[in-house]
Amino acid sequence: MSLPAAFLQAVERLIPRQRRFDDPLSTLAFGTDASFYRLVPKLVLRVESEEEVVQVLRLASAERVPVTFRAAGTSLSGQAISDSVLIVLGDHWDGRQVRNQGAQIRLQPGVIGAQANVSLAPWQRKIGPDPASINACKIGGIVANNASGMCCGTAQNSYHTLAGMRLVLADGSVLDTEDAASVAAFQASHGELLEQLTELARQTRANPELAARIRHKYRLKNTTGLSLNALVDFDQPLDILSHLLVGSEGTLGFISAVTYHTVPDHPHKASALLVFPDVASCCRAVAVLKQQPVSAVELLDRRSLRSVENKAGMPEWVKALSAGACALLIESRAASQGLLHEQLTQVMDALVGFPLEKRVDFSEDPAVYDQLWRIRKDTFPAVGAVRQTGTTVIIEDVTFPVELLAEGVNRLLKLFDRHGYDEAIIFGHALEGNLHFVFTQGFDAPEQVARYQAFMDEVAQLVAVEFGGSLKAEHGTGRNMAPFVELEWGRDAYQLMWRVKRLLDPRGILNPDVVLSEDPQIHLKHLKPLPAADAIVDKCIECGFCEPVCPSKELTLSPRQRIVVWRDIQARQRRGEDTRALERDFQYQGLDTCAATGLCAQRCPVGINTGDLVRKLRARDATHQATADWLAGHFASALKGARLTLRATDGARRLLGAPLLARASAGLRKLSGQRLPQWSSALPQAAQPTRFNPPAGDSRPRVVYLAACVSRVMGPAFADREQMPLIDKTRALLEKAGFQVIFPEQQDNLCCGQPFASKGYAEQAEAKRDELIAALLKASRGGLDPVYCDTSPCTLRLLQDGLDARLKLYDPVKFIREQLLERLEFHPQEQPVAVHITCSTQHLGEAEGLIEIARRCAREVIVPEGIHCCGFAGDKGFTTPELNAHALRSLKDAVQHCSEGLSTSRTCEIGLSQHAGIDYHGLVYLVDRVTRPRA
Repeated sequence: MSLPAAFLQAVERLIPRQRRFDDPLSTLAFGTDASFYRLVPKLVLRVESEEEVVQVLRLASAERVPVTFRAAGTSLSGQAISDSVLIVLGDHWDGRQVRNQGAQIRLQPGVIGAQANVSLAPWQRKIGPDPASINACKIGGIVANNASGMCCGTAQNSYHTLAGMRLVLADGSVLDTEDAASVAAFQASHGELLEQLTELARQTRANPELAARIRHKYRLKNTTGLSLNALVDFDQPLDILSHLLVGSEGTLGFISAVTYHTVPDHPHKASALLVFPDVASCCRAVAVLKQQPVSAVELLDRRSLRSVENKAGMPEWVKALSAGACALLIESRAASQGLLHEQLTQVMDALVGFPLEKRVDFSEDPAVYDQLWRIRKDTFPAVGAVRQTGTTVIIEDVTFPVELLAEGVNRLLKLFDRHGYDEAIIFGHALEGNLHFVFTQGFDAPEQVARYQAFMDEVAQLVAVEFGGSLKAEHGTGRNMAPFVELEWGRDAYQLMWRVKRLLDPRGILNPDVVLSEDPQIHLKHLKPLPAADAIVDKCIECGFCEPVCPSKELTLSPRQRIVVWRDIQARQRRGEDTRALERDFQYQGLDTCAATGLCAQRCPVGINTGDLVRKLRARDATHQATADWLAGHFASALKGARLTLRATDGARRLLGAPLLARASAGLRKLSGQRLPQWSSALPQAAQPTRFNPPAGDSRPRVVYLAACVSRVMGPAFADREQMPLIDKTRALLEKAGFQVIFPEQQDNLCCGQPFASKGYAEQAEAKRDELIAALLKASRGGLDPVYCDTSPCTLRLLQDGLDARLKLYDPVKFIREQLLERLEFHPQEQPVAVHITCSTQHLGEAEGLIEIARRCAREVIVPEGIHCCGFAGDKGFTTPELNAHALRSLKDAVQHCSEGLSTSRTCEIGLSQHAGIDYHGLVYLVDRVTRPRA
C-alpha cells in the first residue's frame, strides 16, 4: 500500500526535498541495517531538529502511518528497518554538554558513543555502556537498545546510569524530565497518562509473583521485551516513563536527549589469558572471578580460538590447544599502578589450584595487551570471512545464570552439532553469563529457513525455559526474538508489555512488529538476501562500522550502501531484469562520489576496501586507453600543460579579480554540465620547474627527494602568506638538518601511478610505478640512501603492493620523526594549529606521529572531530567539489581560532584551505619555522 496523500503532502511542506528520499536506489540503500532482515521503506526522512520529529509524528499519528527511527543502523535484531517511513538522524543531533567535572554528560542521539567518551576523557570518565560497536553506534541506539558491552555489565547500562531524558511521544508531545517547565506542562496535558502509569506500577508491585519474576529477569543481563523493571523500581510516573523508554527500541517514543551519570575510566589496565582444559573448570573460575576486582572476563571456547589461530600475528601456542580447551581473557583496571598491581595479585591468588593448559600472565605492555584482545575481537570477523557466499553471519546473544554457565555452554555445543552448524563459535561476557554464539546461515531455500527455525526454537526452550535465562542479553529483541517474548516472560508479563505499548502508542505507529508482535513467524520473514556481487565485497556483513569514516555518507552513499546496491544490481541482472535506471543512478551515487581512500577497510571487521570495488568498476568503464598511454609516455609534457593551465587561470584572476572569476567559473561549470572544474581562491599558482642540483660529493648524509607530481606543478595559492613552494621549503629544511638533497634523474617524467590507478587504468599505473622505483634505486645508490617523499598518498601508493626491499622510503611524518628530531631544536609557537590527518597517513600508521610532531611545534594542536577524510581524493575536489564540501562541512567552526592548518598532501590542502577559512600547508612549513639546527 502507498502512503496517504495527505501525509505525503504535509511532509513535503515540512522536510526539504534534499532530505526526503523515495527513489528506488535510495530506499533500497536505506533498507539495510546490521541485522539479517531487510525492509525497503517507501519514504526516508532525514530530520535535523526535534521540531521536525514532533511534526512528523503528529502527521503520522493522524494518518496512522507507521514510522521507525534509526541512528547508526548497527543493531543486530531487525529493529531499525521499515517498509513504511524510516526517520534517520541528520548532522544536527551531535550536541554534548559535560557537567560537574565530568560526573554527568547530556547527549543528543546523534553523538557516536566513542565521541561521548572523548568529551569525558579530560576528567577520566566515560559513559557506562561500552558496546563493541561504540566507534560507530550512536547514543540514540545505545539508549533505545539498552546496549551494554564487555565492561558494562548490568550496573552501568543506560537504565542504571540514566540521570534525565528528553523524549517525544507518539502524539508529538515533548517531555524533558530535567526542565521544570516542561514537566509542569506535560503533567497538565498528560495527567491521565501519568496516572495510568502510576496505577500500572502499583498493580505490578502488588502482584508478588510477577514482581519477583521481573526482579529476577533483571538480575541477569536482559534486553528481551520492554523494561518492566521500571514498574517495580520506581513509583514516580516520570521516572517510570523515562526508564520504560530505555530499551524500547523506538516502540514507545523518540529520545531526543539523554543525561548520563558517568563512570570512572581508570587509566591503568592489564590483561591476562588463561586457558583451562575444559568448559567446566573454565566456568568454575568465572564464578570465582565474579568476586574479584576485574573489569572484564571474556570466555572463548575452543571453536572460537580455532577460528583465529591461523591469522597473522596470532601466537603459535593457540594451534596446540586441546579439543576441549576453554579460555578466559581477563582485564583489571585501577586509578593507580600500585592499586592495579595489588588487584592483579589478588586475582591470581584467587585462581590458584585451577588446572591450566596455557597461561599468559597479566601484562600492562600495550603490545601484549593488544595481541590478547585481538584474539577476542577477531573471532566474529573470522567466521564472517570464511562463510559461503550468499550466506549471512548471525550473532545470537543469550544469558545463562552464572552458576549454570558451564552446562549452558555444553548444551549449546550439542545444539550446534545436532543442527549441523559446524562453524559455530561461542564467546562472551562471562561475568554476566552472557554468551554470544556466531554461525552462518543461508535463507535462499525453504529447507534452510526451516533449519534455522528448528534451531532457534530449541535455543529458546533451552535458554528461556530450562535455564530461566534471557534470549537477548544486550542486542535488543527486534524482530528476531519478538515471537519468543511471551515464552521467556510468561503470559502476565507479556500482557503487561502490551498494556504499556498501547498506553504510549495507542495507534500502533511506532516501529510495529518490533519487540512485540502478533505474528509468530515475524522472525522468519523479510530475511535479507546477500547475493554474490564481487569477490572484493562478498564477505560484507553490512554491519555499518565503515560509515563514520566515509566522506560521502549523507551526500550520496556510504560503503555499506554501495555494497547493498551493487549486490542488488547483480542479483537483478542474473534474474534477467532491466537494471539500466538503477545503474545510471549508481554511477553518480556509488562511483563518482566515492573517494576510494580505503578508510572503510580500517573499520571493517573483515577488512573490505569498498574503494577497490569502485576502482574495479571504474576500470570497466575506462575507455580512453590511448590517452592514458600517451600521458604515461609523455608525463613531463603533461606536467608542462598543467602548469600552463594554472598560469592561464591565475592570469584570468589578475585580470578579472577573484570574486568575478569565482562567479564566472561557477557559471561555466553549470553550462558545461558540471564537467568544468570550479575555481576557488585556494587554487594553487603554477610552480616553477624544479632546479636539479647534481650530487655535491661532500661528507653530508644523502637523502633522495621524491617530489610528487602535484608538488612539481602546484605552488602556493595567490593569497597564501607562505609563498615559498613546497619543494624549496622541504629542501631548505633537509639541508638545515644537515642532509645533502639528491633528486632522481628525469624527475618530471616520474609518477607513482596513483592518477592512473584512481581512474581505472591499472596497466599504465603499474608501468609508471615500476619506472619510478627503478629511478629511485639508481638515485639512492641501490638503496644506500633514504628516499623522502613529500606527499603521503604517493608514499602509500609505492608501499601498498610491496616496495623493492632495498629502498628505504619515508613519508614526511616518518622522516621527520626518525631522522630530523635529533638534528633540530624545537621552539614551539604560541599560535594554535589545526592538523588534518590524511587518509594515507592513517594507512601508513603515522597519525599519532603527525600529532606528536605538531605538538612539538605548537602549544595548542586541534584535530577536528569527525573529519576522517577531506574528500578531495586527488582530483575529486575539482571534478566533484560537492564531495569535498560535504566532507569538510564542519571544518570551519572547528578551526576558526587556529593560525594555520597542517597536512601531508598538497591536493588535500587545497580543499582544506578553501573550506576552513585558514591556510593549510605541508607539515614541513611549520617544522622549518620553529626549528634551528641542534648544536
